[in-house]
Amino acid sequence: MDENYIVNLGGEMFRLTALIAAPAMLVGMMVGIVMALFQAITSVQEQTLTMIPKIFAVALTLVLMMPWILHTLVSFTAEIFRSLGDAIY
Repeated sequence: MDENYIVNLGGEMFRLTALIAAPAMLVGMMVGIVMALFQAITSVQEQTLTMIPKIFAVALTLVLMMPWILHTLVSFTAEIFRSLGDAIY
């Protein structure tokens, strides 16, 4: 196991983390923009009005994306275990 393997593994972990988190972050951002636009149009300045829809939208996104997230994480873990034998020798 050399330094290149560890650096590549770390880079792949960061890429995978960003890939998994991106859908929830994008949905949260889109809902936030829509709610901010709604607040600007109606002049309603209630803080909970923006947080509650974002929480529900992000939670729903994570629930709907859970099979893909689990499949991605399991395949990444399986690939680590497969390459671990080669990396040790």
